[in-house]
Amino acid sequence: MKIETVRSSAPRPLANYNECFRVGPWVFAAGQIASDYKTGVAPAARRKPGFRYYGSEIKLQTRYILENLKQTFAAAGSSFDHVVKAQVFLTDLMNFNGFDEVWHEYFKVPPPRTTIGTTGLLVPGTLVEVDLIGYVPGESVEHKSIASSAPRPLANYSEAFRVGDLVFAAGQIASDFKTGVPPDAARDPAFPFYGSDIKRQTHYILRNLQATFTSAGCSLDDVVKAQVFLVDLEDFDAFDEVWKEYFSRTPARTTVGTSGLLVPGTRVEIDLIAHAAGKGARRRTIRSANPRPLANYAEAIRVGDLIFAAGQIASDFATGVAPEAAVDPAFPYYGSPIKKQTRYVLDNLKRTFEAAGSSLDRVVKAQVFLTDLSDFYGFDEVWKEFFSHPPPRTTVGTTALLVEGCRVEIDLIGVASEGTSTA
Repeated sequence: MKIETVRSSAPRPLANYNECFRVGPWVFAAGQIASDYKTGVAPAARRKPGFRYYGSEIKLQTRYILENLKQTFAAAGSSFDHVVKAQVFLTDLMNFNGFDEVWHEYFKVPPPRTTIGTTGLLVPGTLVEVDLIGYVPGESVEHKSIASSAPRPLANYSEAFRVGDLVFAAGQIASDFKTGVPPDAARDPAFPFYGSDIKRQTHYILRNLQATFTSAGCSLDDVVKAQVFLVDLEDFDAFDEVWKEYFSRTPARTTVGTSGLLVPGTRVEIDLIAHAAGKGARRRTIRSANPRPLANYAEAIRVGDLIFAAGQIASDFATGVAPEAAVDPAFPYYGSPIKKQTRYVLDNLKRTFEAAGSSLDRVVKAQVFLTDLSDFYGFDEVWKEFFSHPPPRTTVGTTALLVEGCRVEIDLIGVASEGTSTA
């Protein structure tokens, strides 16, 4: 698939990434925040200082972002009617209702969406980042809305969309959207020492996602990409035990900490993409010489020309942070932890993509999770070394990563080099 760079009149970012790529029928946009990259929060996205009781910061910022993304999609030959997946990162979940009111204005049939809390965004004062995937409409590509017996959300998004053989599901949490966390996803308060909250919630979510994918004509075994957002990483081991029960073919997975989810008491949100078998596209699990993860997920999945890589951190999964990714304790003022970790992660991802018949030059979408946004500048300097044509990127703060001392997790989607096959 040919990669085309899309540029609109939206503000140019300061960092090393592109606004958007069009790849075959797909549109991959960078995450956008309410900045003009000149003054911080753009004046059009701020309340007037003399009228601080007039208007809403979150509504102004959301509208500013969506107007810019509308331009991005128009420049790609698409529109908001053809967005198939959205991720929203909020610095304060109390802003969600105002955000969602504006969202409703822009989407006739709102796409599947995942909304989580983040510890911060890259421009002080920005409140929300929006990350979108869409497609260019045509005779051979249209989307179908999926609805199953899973609980209907209160907010403005769809349960799932199917586009050709890809199924994009909304992030799911353990709520019935009536009572909060429902009884079957919680321990019985009369028996507080029996059962596990995270296990019960994970079972509840995966059963609902099972229903979603069945309605879309596939199953959890067709999932190729997963993102997991945990309120408390201490829950991870128990979560992963349940995960293993539901997947005989493990997808590529990214797991990060979140500062919060939209229903109090929920502990995990799960976001999935699946590929329904069809049109002869073969699925291949990718394995390179990289360190094997300890948990239940694949390094990468290639299906057709698309490559979904697991999120990678700077661990060898034997000693914690890999020695070559750490500053020598005998020389603490030499070297940069974030630069060494970023280089280690990108070297590993380079091998992943080569094993899949591709390269980092064929990456079409990136997400970056930083435990400290002060690390961003050093991270971005290394990023520039690895990408001659940097992909659209979303960068947000996270509470923590799964190996202590790791400072960055990088999540990539790419396409195969032309002339390679899945055989």
